[in-house]
Amino acid sequence: MPVKISSGWASHFSPQSWKARCQWNNMPTAKQLADIGYKTFSVSMMLLTVYGGYLCSVRAYHYLQLRSARRQAAEEQKTSGVL
Repeated sequence: MPVKISSGWASHFSPQSWKARCQWNNMPTAKQLADIGYKTFSVSMMLLTVYGGYLCSVRAYHYLQLRSARRQAAEEQKTSGVL
């Protein structure tokens, strides 16, 4: 007489549960695949947007630093020429 496993961790390894996990019914539907693809695309676009904003802000920061350094150099040149 076969042993019937009704619950517990051993039930995960029974032939019946293994067979149920390997059937085609567990395959994602076309809608689920489309949803996964849409979410993946949306997340990648969001990350690209955040990264683009970061690059833009770094470039603006460097531009402002360079402009400030040039103004300071021009002021120093003006004051040294007067003396």
